Order: sequence, then structure tokens, then C-alpha cells
Amino acid sequence: MNSEKNPFYSWLAVILVFCLGLLAGAIMMQWRMAKIRPVVNYVQGSKIDAVMRLIDENYVDTVNNDKLVSAGLEAILHSLDPHSVYLPPQEFEKAEEDLQGNFQGIGVQFRMIDDTVTVIMPISGGPSEKVGVLPGDRIIVAGSDTVSGKKMNTDEVIKRLKGPKGTKVRLGLQRAQTEELVWVEVKRDVIPTYSVDVHFVVEPGIGYIKVSKFSATTADEFRKAMKDLSSAGVKKLIIDLRSNGGGLLTACLEMADMFLDASMPIVYTEGRNRQRQEISATGRGRYRNMELVVLIDEWSASASEIFAGAIQDNDRGTIVGRRSFGKGLVQEQMDMRDGSALRLTVARYYTPSGRCIQKSYAGGYKDYEEDMLRRYLNGEMTGTDRLSRTDTEKYHTRGGRVVYGGGGIEPDVVMPYKTDSLFVYLNRLSNGGHTYGFSFDYTNKNRSRLKAEYPSAEAFTQGFEVSDALFEDLLRYAEQKGLPRHEASIEKYGDNIRLTLKSLIGRDLYDDLGFYPTYLQRDDDFTQALEILHKTR
Repeated sequence: MNSEKNPFYSWLAVILVFCLGLLAGAIMMQWRMAKIRPVVNYVQGSKIDAVMRLIDENYVDTVNNDKLVSAGLEAILHSLDPHSVYLPPQEFEKAEEDLQGNFQGIGVQFRMIDDTVTVIMPISGGPSEKVGVLPGDRIIVAGSDTVSGKKMNTDEVIKRLKGPKGTKVRLGLQRAQTEELVWVEVKRDVIPTYSVDVHFVVEPGIGYIKVSKFSATTADEFRKAMKDLSSAGVKKLIIDLRSNGGGLLTACLEMADMFLDASMPIVYTEGRNRQRQEISATGRGRYRNMELVVLIDEWSASASEIFAGAIQDNDRGTIVGRRSFGKGLVQEQMDMRDGSALRLTVARYYTPSGRCIQKSYAGGYKDYEEDMLRRYLNGEMTGTDRLSRTDTEKYHTRGGRVVYGGGGIEPDVVMPYKTDSLFVYLNRLSNGGHTYGFSFDYTNKNRSRLKAEYPSAEAFTQGFEVSDALFEDLLRYAEQKGLPRHEASIEKYGDNIRLTLKSLIGRDLYDDLGFYPTYLQRDDDFTQALEILHKTR
């Protein structure tokens, strides 16, 4: 067949030539682009610097280099493990304050109530108390800023109230039964922050200490509390580490040393670039024979877990509560010249029996963050199902008891959350802020009378009772705030509601010493701890 007379072959030839032309053009364009586009050269280890330079020289918009570097460092450390972190200067300063046990400011405890900063309690001996700031005062103006009526979070409020020692801030206060603002000038000072929230004698021979964190002052605070309790005849002790997220290892070690015999192991650490380091008790502790119960929960972490693990593995006390968080990574801090810092994981914590405290993070950060939700959904926290353990996670205490590894400290006595549907009403009363709001208003209106009738925390705890009328006022207050009455819940848990209300009034009057002795009466974990100590010799 003659191709010149066939139009199909003519069109095929045209298409073929066209495609070859496109291909040749693409090859030529790629060659020319390669000649124009430079290859970025960098020495080993400086790839990030090279990328930053390219962004600075070529990016379409202006960028904040410091912010970019911070984000990059955070992402790098975040990819290593859940607890290696980069702390920019401002965050590092706050983290250091928490560990040092003090900060510089005006010295008040406050809460945001109806978009207004409300003073709960001026810190005793602090600068606010010295100039006459009172519980219940509402801070309307701080310096040149109006702080009332704005949706400010706690950090924003703190920025306006904190400041270097010796600086001054003028406060405009709205006080009950006073129409015009009360103006005071507060000179900022160093404000101590306490890690031992409260200690008291529960009943003859039994004491209670609540430790909220481990800071530079914790061991001294704890030692003083123990001295007070011992002088009062305490022979048995409940140490409450619930919701204690940890802190300084040295404070934890000093505390554990008070209760352990010489050479009893407290903890050991080990890492790829860190040799095994064992830490044991000195035997100089004054309370080595005191009977102990330690309370922990799912938010007890790090140093709290080290303390609980040492007590458990040495058979020195009973651990009560729910499995702890499982934070057992050792961070070393590397300070930067600009005031920032790296906290880099270099080893893991192990209890005396060899259990690694750290729970797995092999599933990634999101999986790690959802661990608490999974614990609840699988029934571990509600007692409907126990955590399954394998023989490889089995360890033995000093006395031969079986304990389990796999992350966190599992208590000797597990206390699940209540799942009674009638308990929901109580949670809504509290979590909705109704009990708190009502108690604060009541205390604020009756503060002078209550202080006169109950001149100490002990007098309040022993003498104050929630009357039927006051109880009904609370329920009506909650109804007005949108929480309908639930008669079955009120009938079953009415005493629980009364104790909660009384404890909050006590806190408004006498801080934690007015709160815990009453509130703990409705606490199942605390009640279980008492029962255990009652049964011991």
C-alpha cells in the first residue's frame, strides 16, 4: 500500500514529529534548568543551617527566624520521645520557677469568676497582704490595664501580676459593700510556692501529708511536716502523691531516704550513653519503722513513681489507688546562651526490682497521648477489667511479692472510679463550678461571722455543719445555673454533697488546712488507706 496516498500514515508522521519535538524541548529545558538551579552545598551536620539560609534569602514573605528555629527544634525533639523538649526563654523561666519553689509577684491566690480576677487568698506575709488586699476582692485594674470583663486565661492574668522584685503595680479592687474602687499599690517580691500542701493528724496516731510536686524546697517542707506529726504522736502515715507530676529527683530521693534502711535501693538509671547508676538509702532516716500507705493515681508521674516504686519494692508500705502515669525517662538539661534550654532524654528510670517505669511510646506521640482514654475505655480505671500482664513483666519485691512492669506503678490495692449513674449529678455540681461558685459567694458574704465563730481551721472542721437550709440554697443555685435537681442522686449522695460544700467553705476561710480534713472524708482512696492502717499492728 502506498503511504503517500494514505492520510492515516500522514497524520501519524505529524504526531510522531510533534512528540519528538516536545521530548527534545523537555530535555533541553531540564538541561538549562540544571545549569540555572544551583546545588546547595553544606558540610556534615549543617543541613538545617543551609535550609534556614535559603529561607532567609529566598522565601516570598518575611519570616521570624527565632520562631522558625524554635518550631524546628520542638519538632526534632518531639520525634525522639514524648518528654525530650525544647524550652524557649519564657517557658524555661516558668519551668525553673516551678522547680525552685518561688517566683516574683504580688502574692495572691486567684480564680477567674465571671470574667473577673477574684482573690481567693492573699499569701500569708506576702506583699498583697501587707497592703490590705482581702479574700473576695475582685481585681478590676492592674497597672494601666482593665482586666475585668475580658476573656483572659490564667497565663495572661499572671503576666500582668508577676514582675521583677521591687517593681510596683497599682491595683483597683472591687470590694464587697464598697461602691468605689479601692486602690492599693503592691511592691512585688519573692513569693514562696509550697509543694507540701497540707499535713495534719487524721486521728490519734495517724497522720496525712499531701505533696503536690517535687521542688527544691520539698524535702525541707516534708521534714518539717514530719517533725510536727511525730511531735503529735503520729506512728502511721498516709502520703498523698495523687496528681503529683514529679519534679526534682533529689527531692524525691531525700524523701524516700527518710523511710528506708541503709543500702535499700531507691532507683537506678541506665541509657545507651549513660552507665548504670544505682542510688540507695543512707540509713540515716528517722522514720524507717513508720507504717506507710502511699496514694497514687494515673496523674502521678516521674519522681512520684520513683518514690512509690521504692516503697513498694522494698516492702515498706502499701500503694493504693490507680496505675500511675508511666513517665520514667531521665532528662538532662542543656542551657543555651539566649536563655532557652534543651531537656534531652539520656536514660530510663528503673525501680529496685528492675521494672522500667516508662510506658511504651512505640506507637507515636498521638498514641501516647491517648493512653489515658484507652485505660478508661478498656475498663482498667473503672474496675470492669484489669490490665493484662505477661510473665515477662513479672518482678519480685524484696520480700518476694509479685509486682508487674510494663509502665507505671500498679498499686497493691486498686481503687477504680465510681461508675454509678447517680454519681453523675455530683460530678456536674462540681465540674460545672456550681458548688465552688456558691461556696465562694456564701463565704464572702459571711466571712466575718464565720471567722468569729470558727477562729481556726480545726475549729471549723470540728464545729461547722451544712444546715438543711444552706444545702437547699446550693441546690437552688445550681438549678438557676441550669442544672436540674436529681432527687435520687441527692438522696443517695446528699452527705457527699454536704462534705464537698463544707470543704470548699473551709478552703475559702483557711486555705488547704480548712479543706482537706473535710474533703477527704468523702474520698474512697483515703478511706481505704485508713482501713489498711487500722488493721496493721
